[in-house]
Parts: sequence; C-alpha cells; structure tokens
Amino acid sequence: MTQRKKHSYADRLKYMHMLEDGYSNGYIHKHYGIGHSLLSVLWRRYQKEGCAVLKKKTSTRATAKIKLKAILDYEKKHLPLVDVMSKYDISESALLAWCRKYHSGGVESLRKKGTKVRPPVMGRPKKKTVEEMTELERLQKENQELKTEIALLKKVRALVEERNARLREIGHGPSKN
Repeated sequence: MTQRKKHSYADRLKYMHMLEDGYSNGYIHKHYGIGHSLLSVLWRRYQKEGCAVLKKKTSTRATAKIKLKAILDYEKKHLPLVDVMSKYDISESALLAWCRKYHSGGVESLRKKGTKVRPPVMGRPKKKTVEEMTELERLQKENQELKTEIALLKKVRALVEERNARLREIGHGPSKN
C-alpha cells in the first residue's frame, strides 16, 4: 500500500499554476503523487473561489442528512464523484466510507459516531509522583538514580584520563582543571 503524501498550500498552488500552464492532471498526479479526484476538485474550486480553497481546513462533522444527500447524489442521481466532492466539500475517502456504512447498516449507521477501537497504549506505564510512591519504591528510585550518577562519573573520569594520557604522549602536561 502506498503512503499518502500531504500536499502543502505551496504545493497545491504550484499544481494550479501548472494546470493553468497546460499540464494535464495525469502528469501532475504521476510526478507529484496527488490524487486525480482531489486535483480535479481543487481545480474546480480554485477556478470559482481562488487561492483560499487551497488552504487546509479543519474537519467538520457532517450530519446524517447531509451524508445521505451526498450518497443519493452519487448513487441515485449518478453525479460524478468529483461533483459530489465539490458540492459537499468532502474527500473521496469520506464519501466512499459513508457509502459502505449506508449499505451495511442503512441510514441509522450514518447517525452513529465513529466506532473506532483504539489499540491499548504501548510503552512504559505512567510515572508515579513522589507522593504516590511507597517508601520501597522511593528508595529503589533513589538507588537507581545514584547508580546512574556513579556510572556517569566513571565515564567522565575515564574520558579525562584518556585525554591526559594523549597529552602526555605529545609532551604536554595534564590540565589543572
């Protein structure tokens, strides 16, 4: 599966100028990785409304009524995908997801909020504050911090000794610091 590229405002503006200069949708899609339908929608909206439509917008929640209208325009009235995307200001993936939901669960499934199940959080557990720790946990934490500090000091001492040895080899005395 190919990873989708995010196209900045500058990228989108460049594509619109290329279309104005006569480049084809296919050429821009092939060389810059922007989807045909997105490019067509942006081009139509750019011609009507100007540069403002090229800026990324925050996502808005569509009502079940709007979702149903978009689906019916696409499936019953046989409007082209690009026209439906422009009319309702939605992405291709959103429209196709709505169609899948509608066919699997009817109008009621369009009303339900997203039911994405998030995987459990991986990684380290949250750190406890000092007040939440037991005495044993506090002592273990302090012990670990002291061991880390000792290891760091040993490393610094080894580096200083190594530098002093190199200086003695070339005839310089070690630093007083």
